[in-house]
Amino acid sequence: MATHKTPDFTRLNERLNTVVNHFEETLRKAVADKKVRDGTKVFGEAFKDVRHLLTYGVTGEGIRNLLRREARETLDFYTSRIDFAELRRLTPFKRIPVTAWKIFAATAYRLSPPRRVAFAIATFAVMMGLLYMLLSLAQPRELLSATVFWWSIALVIYVLLLLMELRDKLDLKRDLEIAREIQLSLVPSGHFQKNKISIYSQTRPANTVGGDYDDIIALGEDRIGIVMGDVAGKGMPAALLMALLQGSLRTLITAGLRGSELIRRLNEYLCDNIPSDKLVTLFYCELDTTTGDLRYVNAGHNAPFLLRPGQATERLSSTSVVLGVLREATFESTDARLEPGQRLLLFTDGLSEAFNPSDEEYGEEQLGVFLKNNSSRTQEDLVTRMIKAVLEHCGPTPPTDDMTIMSVERN
Repeated sequence: MATHKTPDFTRLNERLNTVVNHFEETLRKAVADKKVRDGTKVFGEAFKDVRHLLTYGVTGEGIRNLLRREARETLDFYTSRIDFAELRRLTPFKRIPVTAWKIFAATAYRLSPPRRVAFAIATFAVMMGLLYMLLSLAQPRELLSATVFWWSIALVIYVLLLLMELRDKLDLKRDLEIAREIQLSLVPSGHFQKNKISIYSQTRPANTVGGDYDDIIALGEDRIGIVMGDVAGKGMPAALLMALLQGSLRTLITAGLRGSELIRRLNEYLCDNIPSDKLVTLFYCELDTTTGDLRYVNAGHNAPFLLRPGQATERLSSTSVVLGVLREATFESTDARLEPGQRLLLFTDGLSEAFNPSDEEYGEEQLGVFLKNNSSRTQEDLVTRMIKAVLEHCGPTPPTDDMTIMSVERN
């Protein structure tokens, strides 16, 4: 009779437990390694974000401008209404508190009334903190907490004010970007072609928006109006006046006015509707795109260059006063001709009056030399290189005025 061997379940259970424990240990290590990898990945991504935040768009020139130009401009902004020459006549005992008070008042009045009160409270808290800090030299334990209390209040208020002002600036920047897009849509940019005339124009505002005005207006019968203007000032006020100038000019042209009579009526309108401390320089010409004949009025604008290959350069000088000053001013028109192969180059004073760190002006003479040496270049290349040459002349000093160039060529 055969006998059956009883299975050894104890040994089998031990082997199964060993396998399970080994599997669980392997799983724990895998999970732990994954957490380490995930943590390393998260840390690495966070480090990349911080590095991108601190380095994106940052240049040595930008850092130098922050430490030199922007710091100086900020100080000038807050102290522009302070007469330091008068303060220097005071004795040192009076000069220090009076100067501190004037700087505080000049800064406070730049803020809105509620923020002005908060700024005053924060400044008072700073002074109280300084007072308790001095008193704590004798009783450090008793008064140190009071110093921390007052300075904490000041820090919280200053940070809140900073965040509020930053929010206002970001909102304004967004509005300015929208205004820039609208302004750029109002003026021609790039290439324009009609019959034998080709035009290329480019604008570089000193700020987000600017006061330079260039335009190409259809006048009918193969004639176009070419306009280059410059509103005194820069930024948003100049941009608003530029829009007013463009709308007024186009309305008068639609009404059938031409030539010197058009500019006379435009001047009357500007004298009645712009501030008395503002003025406009304007070059306006009516060009026949088939014959090259043109009639222009130069109301105090920079004289355009008429470039003739192999011949001396001619300037279309001013024929009358600037616009927006004298309501009774008269304006004369002058005839000229753009021959085949010739160019008419219009520009604003942002190019000729660009300064380098040594306060040396680029100047129209140097501009004329550049045009003579680069006359064989294409219109786009010529205009682009001209702006680049002016910016290289400025060096680290950013241009303070808008730059606009328009090249008109008869093919």
